[in-house]
Amino acid sequence: MNYKLAITAVAISSATLFSCVGKKKVQEMQAQAAAKYDDLNKAYLKKESDLTACLEASKQKGQLADDLTAKNKQLQTEIDGLNKQVDYLKQNNNQVLGQLKDLSVITGAQAESIKKSMENIGMKDMYIQDLQSSIAKKDSLNMALVMNLKGAIGNLDDGDINIKVDKSAIFIDISDKLLFKSGSYDVTDKAKVVLGKVAKVLNAQPTIEFMVEGHTDNVTYKGTGELKDNWDLSVKRATTIVRLLQTSYGLDPKRMTAAGRSEYLPVTDNTTAEGRAANRRTRIVILPQLDQFFKLLEKK
Repeated sequence: MNYKLAITAVAISSATLFSCVGKKKVQEMQAQAAAKYDDLNKAYLKKESDLTACLEASKQKGQLADDLTAKNKQLQTEIDGLNKQVDYLKQNNNQVLGQLKDLSVITGAQAESIKKSMENIGMKDMYIQDLQSSIAKKDSLNMALVMNLKGAIGNLDDGDINIKVDKSAIFIDISDKLLFKSGSYDVTDKAKVVLGKVAKVLNAQPTIEFMVEGHTDNVTYKGTGELKDNWDLSVKRATTIVRLLQTSYGLDPKRMTAAGRSEYLPVTDNTTAEGRAANRRTRIVILPQLDQFFKLLEKK
Protein backbone atom coordinates (compact mmCIF):
# COMPACT_ATOMS: atom_id res chain seq x y z
CA MET A 1 0.00 0.00 0.00
CA ASN A 2 2.79 2.42 0.91
CA TYR A 3 4.55 1.53 -2.33
CA LYS A 4 1.56 2.60 -4.42
CA LEU A 5 1.24 5.84 -2.53
CA ALA A 6 4.89 6.66 -3.19
CA ILE A 7 4.53 6.06 -6.91
CA THR A 8 1.44 8.24 -7.00
CA ALA A 9 3.23 11.04 -5.15
CA VAL A 10 6.18 10.96 -7.54
CA ALA A 11 3.86 11.14 -10.57
CA ILE A 12 1.97 14.10 -9.16
CA SER A 13 5.22 15.92 -8.34
CA SER A 14 6.60 15.34 -11.86
CA ALA A 15 3.44 16.59 -13.50
CA THR A 16 3.45 19.67 -11.32
CA LEU A 17 7.12 20.33 -12.06
CA PHE A 18 6.69 19.99 -15.83
CA SER A 19 3.59 22.17 -15.72
CA CYS A 20 5.50 24.97 -13.98
CA VAL A 21 8.39 24.71 -16.42
CA GLY A 22 6.00 24.86 -19.40
CA LYS A 23 4.21 27.93 -18.10
CA LYS A 24 7.53 29.72 -17.51
CA LYS A 25 8.67 28.94 -21.06
CA VAL A 26 5.38 30.23 -22.50
CA GLN A 27 5.66 33.43 -20.48
CA GLU A 28 9.20 34.00 -21.75
CA MET A 29 8.09 33.46 -25.35
CA GLN A 30 5.16 35.85 -24.85
CA ALA A 31 7.50 38.51 -23.44
CA GLN A 32 9.89 38.10 -26.38
CA ALA A 33 7.00 38.34 -28.85
CA ALA A 34 5.69 41.50 -27.17
CA ALA A 35 9.14 43.13 -27.29
CA LYS A 36 9.54 42.22 -30.95
CA TYR A 37 6.07 43.63 -31.69
CA ASP A 38 7.00 46.93 -30.00
CA ASP A 39 10.19 47.17 -32.09
CA LEU A 40 8.30 46.49 -35.32
CA ASN A 41 5.59 48.99 -34.40
CA LYS A 42 8.19 51.72 -33.70
CA ALA A 43 9.89 51.01 -37.05
CA TYR A 44 6.52 51.20 -38.81
CA LEU A 45 5.66 54.57 -37.20
CA LYS A 46 9.12 55.91 -38.17
CA LYS A 47 8.66 54.86 -41.81
CA GLU A 48 5.16 56.37 -41.84
CA SER A 49 6.53 59.71 -40.54
CA ASP A 50 9.32 59.69 -43.16
CA LEU A 51 6.77 59.01 -45.91
CA THR A 52 4.58 61.94 -44.76
CA ALA A 53 7.60 64.30 -44.79
CA CYS A 54 8.61 63.14 -48.30
CA LEU A 55 5.06 63.64 -49.61
CA GLU A 56 4.94 67.19 -48.16
CA ALA A 57 8.32 68.10 -49.68
CA SER A 58 7.19 66.69 -53.04
CA LYS A 59 4.00 68.77 -52.87
CA GLN A 60 5.99 72.00 -52.24
CA LYS A 61 8.36 71.27 -55.12
CA GLY A 62 5.41 70.58 -57.41
CA GLN A 63 3.77 73.92 -56.58
CA LEU A 64 7.02 75.79 -57.21
CA ALA A 65 7.48 74.03 -60.55
CA ASP A 66 3.91 74.95 -61.55
CA ASP A 67 4.54 78.64 -60.75
CA LEU A 68 7.72 78.71 -62.85
CA THR A 69 6.00 76.87 -65.70
CA ALA A 70 3.20 79.45 -65.79
CA LYS A 71 5.75 82.30 -65.77
CA ASN A 72 7.74 80.71 -68.58
CA LYS A 73 4.55 80.24 -70.60
CA GLN A 74 3.71 83.94 -70.26
CA LEU A 75 7.21 85.02 -71.32
CA GLN A 76 7.16 82.61 -74.25
CA THR A 77 3.87 84.14 -75.44
CA GLU A 78 5.46 87.61 -75.39
CA ILE A 79 8.50 86.37 -77.29
CA ASP A 80 6.26 84.67 -79.88
CA GLY A 81 4.50 88.01 -80.43
CA LEU A 82 7.84 89.77 -81.02
CA ASN A 83 8.89 87.05 -83.46
CA LYS A 84 5.65 87.57 -85.42
CA GLN A 85 6.40 91.30 -85.65
CA VAL A 86 9.89 90.56 -86.94
CA ASP A 87 8.52 88.16 -89.58
CA TYR A 88 5.96 90.76 -90.65
CA LEU A 89 8.64 93.43 -91.08
CA LYS A 90 10.81 91.04 -93.07
CA GLN A 91 7.95 90.25 -95.43
CA ASN A 92 7.10 93.92 -95.95
CA ASN A 93 10.72 94.85 -96.68
CA ASN A 94 11.06 92.01 -99.16
CA GLN A 95 7.88 93.14 -100.88
CA VAL A 96 9.08 96.76 -101.09
CA LEU A 97 12.44 95.68 -102.50
CA GLY A 98 10.70 93.62 -105.17
CA GLN A 99 8.45 96.51 -106.20
CA LEU A 100 11.34 98.94 -106.40
CA LYS A 101 13.36 96.51 -108.45
CA ASP A 102 10.50 96.01 -110.91
CA LEU A 103 9.98 99.75 -111.32
CA SER A 104 13.74 100.40 -111.61
CA VAL A 105 13.38 103.57 -109.55
CA ILE A 106 15.54 102.60 -106.55
CA THR A 107 18.57 104.77 -106.00
CA GLY A 108 21.90 103.77 -104.45
CA ALA A 109 21.12 105.69 -101.25
CA GLN A 110 17.71 104.06 -100.97
CA ALA A 111 19.17 100.61 -101.53
CA GLU A 112 21.76 101.23 -98.80
CA SER A 113 19.04 102.43 -96.40
CA ILE A 114 16.93 99.35 -97.06
CA LYS A 115 19.97 97.11 -96.59
CA LYS A 116 20.63 98.70 -93.21
CA SER A 117 16.98 98.19 -92.26
CA MET A 118 17.28 94.50 -93.08
CA GLU A 119 20.45 94.26 -91.01
CA ASN A 120 18.68 95.93 -88.09
CA ILE A 121 15.90 93.38 -88.32
CA GLY A 122 18.48 90.60 -88.15
CA MET A 123 20.04 92.20 -85.09
CA LYS A 124 16.57 92.49 -83.53
CA ASP A 125 16.06 88.79 -84.07
CA MET A 126 19.39 88.02 -82.37
CA TYR A 127 18.42 90.31 -79.50
CA ILE A 128 15.19 88.37 -78.96
CA GLN A 129 17.10 85.11 -78.91
CA ASP A 130 19.59 86.49 -76.36
CA LEU A 131 16.71 87.76 -74.23
CA GLN A 132 15.01 84.38 -74.32
CA SER A 133 18.24 82.66 -73.31
CA SER A 134 18.75 85.09 -70.41
CA ILE A 135 15.19 84.56 -69.17
CA ALA A 136 15.63 80.78 -69.21
CA LYS A 137 18.94 81.08 -67.35
CA LYS A 138 17.47 83.44 -64.75
CA ASP A 139 14.51 81.14 -64.09
CA SER A 140 16.86 78.18 -63.63
CA LEU A 141 18.99 80.15 -61.15
CA ASN A 142 15.91 81.26 -59.21
CA MET A 143 14.65 77.67 -59.05
CA ALA A 144 18.01 76.42 -57.73
CA LEU A 145 18.20 79.23 -55.15
CA VAL A 146 14.68 78.55 -53.85
CA MET A 147 15.38 74.83 -53.50
CA ASN A 148 18.62 75.62 -51.62
CA LEU A 149 16.70 77.91 -49.26
CA LYS A 150 14.00 75.31 -48.60
CA GLY A 151 16.64 72.66 -48.01
CA ALA A 152 18.60 74.87 -45.60
CA ILE A 153 15.60 76.01 -43.57
CA GLY A 154 14.06 72.54 -43.26
CA ASN A 155 10.56 71.53 -42.20
CA LEU A 156 9.15 74.71 -40.65
CA ASP A 157 5.43 75.43 -40.52
CA ASP A 158 4.21 77.26 -43.65
CA GLY A 159 2.41 79.67 -41.32
CA ASP A 160 5.76 80.84 -39.97
CA ILE A 161 7.86 80.98 -43.16
CA ASN A 162 7.00 80.96 -46.85
CA ILE A 163 9.29 81.05 -49.92
CA LYS A 164 7.99 81.84 -53.40
CA VAL A 165 8.94 83.28 -56.80
CA ASP A 166 6.90 86.19 -58.18
CA LYS A 167 7.68 88.59 -61.04
CA SER A 168 11.35 87.59 -61.34
CA ALA A 169 12.04 88.07 -57.61
CA ILE A 170 12.25 85.58 -54.73
CA PHE A 171 10.26 86.39 -51.58
CA ILE A 172 11.00 84.92 -48.13
CA ASP A 173 8.20 85.81 -45.69
CA ILE A 174 8.93 85.16 -41.99
CA SER A 175 6.22 85.75 -39.35
CA ASP A 176 6.91 88.22 -36.55
CA LYS A 177 6.25 85.58 -33.85
CA LEU A 178 9.24 83.66 -35.19
CA LEU A 179 11.56 86.69 -35.24
CA PHE A 180 10.49 89.25 -32.63
CA LYS A 181 8.99 89.65 -29.21
CA SER A 182 5.45 91.09 -29.28
CA GLY A 183 5.36 94.82 -30.14
CA SER A 184 9.17 94.96 -30.12
CA TYR A 185 12.13 94.87 -32.49
CA ASP A 186 14.21 92.65 -30.18
CA VAL A 187 14.90 89.33 -31.95
CA THR A 188 14.26 85.94 -30.39
CA ASP A 189 16.75 83.08 -30.10
CA LYS A 190 14.76 81.12 -32.69
CA ALA A 191 15.13 84.03 -35.11
CA LYS A 192 18.90 83.74 -34.98
CA VAL A 193 18.69 80.07 -35.95
CA VAL A 194 16.45 80.75 -38.96
CA LEU A 195 18.42 83.80 -40.14
CA GLY A 196 21.66 81.84 -39.82
CA LYS A 197 20.34 79.25 -42.28
CA VAL A 198 19.16 81.93 -44.73
CA ALA A 199 22.47 83.79 -44.43
CA LYS A 200 24.40 80.60 -45.27
CA VAL A 201 22.60 80.35 -48.63
CA LEU A 202 22.95 84.09 -49.37
CA ASN A 203 26.67 84.04 -48.56
CA ALA A 204 27.10 81.30 -51.16
CA GLN A 205 25.70 83.72 -53.82
CA PRO A 206 27.88 86.85 -53.38
CA THR A 207 26.50 88.67 -56.47
CA ILE A 208 22.89 88.62 -55.26
CA GLU A 209 21.41 91.78 -53.74
CA PHE A 210 18.36 91.75 -51.49
CA MET A 211 15.98 93.96 -49.52
CA VAL A 212 14.67 93.36 -45.99
CA GLU A 213 11.14 94.76 -45.50
CA GLY A 214 9.28 95.16 -42.21
CA HIS A 215 5.47 94.76 -42.31
CA THR A 216 2.81 95.24 -39.60
CA ASP A 217 -0.96 94.82 -39.26
CA ASN A 218 -3.29 97.83 -39.00
CA VAL A 219 -3.57 97.81 -35.20
CA THR A 220 -2.34 101.16 -33.84
CA TYR A 221 1.05 100.89 -32.15
CA LYS A 222 0.66 101.70 -28.45
CA GLY A 223 4.20 101.24 -27.21
CA THR A 224 6.33 103.84 -25.52
CA GLY A 225 9.83 105.14 -26.07
CA GLU A 226 11.42 106.07 -29.39
CA LEU A 227 8.82 104.31 -31.57
CA LYS A 228 5.83 106.46 -32.51
CA ASP A 229 3.76 104.22 -34.82
CA ASN A 230 3.76 101.20 -37.13
CA TRP A 231 6.05 103.01 -39.55
CA ASP A 232 8.76 103.23 -36.91
CA LEU A 233 8.21 99.64 -35.79
CA SER A 234 8.44 98.22 -39.33
CA VAL A 235 11.62 100.21 -40.11
CA LYS A 236 13.33 99.25 -36.84
CA ARG A 237 12.55 95.58 -37.40
CA ALA A 238 14.04 95.75 -40.91
CA THR A 239 17.21 97.50 -39.74
CA THR A 240 17.55 95.03 -36.85
CA ILE A 241 17.55 92.08 -39.27
CA VAL A 242 19.98 93.81 -41.67
CA ARG A 243 22.34 94.64 -38.82
CA LEU A 244 22.20 91.05 -37.53
CA LEU A 245 22.94 89.63 -40.99
CA GLN A 246 25.94 91.96 -41.27
CA THR A 247 27.45 91.64 -37.81
CA SER A 248 26.64 88.02 -36.91
CA TYR A 249 26.74 86.30 -40.30
CA GLY A 250 29.18 88.40 -42.32
CA LEU A 251 26.95 89.50 -45.21
CA ASP A 252 28.32 92.45 -47.20
CA PRO A 253 26.23 95.55 -46.27
CA LYS A 254 26.52 96.84 -49.86
CA ARG A 255 24.25 93.94 -50.90
CA MET A 256 21.44 94.84 -48.47
CA THR A 257 18.66 97.42 -48.27
CA ALA A 258 16.38 97.94 -45.25
CA ALA A 259 12.82 99.21 -45.73
CA GLY A 260 9.68 99.66 -43.60
CA ARG A 261 6.27 99.16 -45.24
CA SER A 262 4.16 99.63 -42.08
CA GLU A 263 0.58 98.30 -42.54
CA TYR A 264 0.17 99.35 -46.17
CA LEU A 265 1.18 96.22 -48.08
CA PRO A 266 -0.82 93.39 -46.43
CA VAL A 267 -0.98 89.86 -47.82
CA THR A 268 -4.57 89.49 -46.59
CA ASP A 269 -7.24 91.55 -44.81
CA ASN A 270 -6.93 92.58 -41.15
CA THR A 271 -10.48 91.69 -40.10
CA THR A 272 -9.48 88.46 -38.33
CA ALA A 273 -6.76 87.50 -35.87
CA GLU A 274 -5.36 85.04 -38.42
CA GLY A 275 -5.22 87.74 -41.10
CA ARG A 276 -3.45 90.20 -38.82
CA ALA A 277 -0.93 87.51 -37.83
CA ALA A 278 -0.18 86.82 -41.50
CA ASN A 279 0.38 90.53 -42.19
CA ARG A 280 2.87 90.92 -39.31
CA ARG A 281 5.95 89.64 -41.09
CA THR A 282 9.47 90.39 -42.27
CA ARG A 283 10.05 89.88 -45.97
CA ILE A 284 13.44 89.25 -47.57
CA VAL A 285 13.24 90.13 -51.27
CA ILE A 286 16.01 88.70 -53.44
CA LEU A 287 16.12 91.22 -56.27
CA PRO A 288 16.42 90.25 -59.96
CA GLN A 289 19.80 90.93 -61.55
CA LEU A 290 18.70 93.60 -64.02
CA ASP A 291 22.26 94.35 -65.14
CA GLN A 292 22.07 91.28 -67.39
CA PHE A 293 19.19 92.85 -69.32
CA PHE A 294 20.82 96.29 -69.37
CA LYS A 295 23.87 94.73 -71.03
CA LEU A 296 21.63 93.28 -73.73
CA LEU A 297 20.10 96.71 -74.32
CA GLU A 298 23.57 98.28 -74.61
CA LYS A 299 24.29 96.00 -77.58
CA LYS A 300 21.59 97.86 -79.51
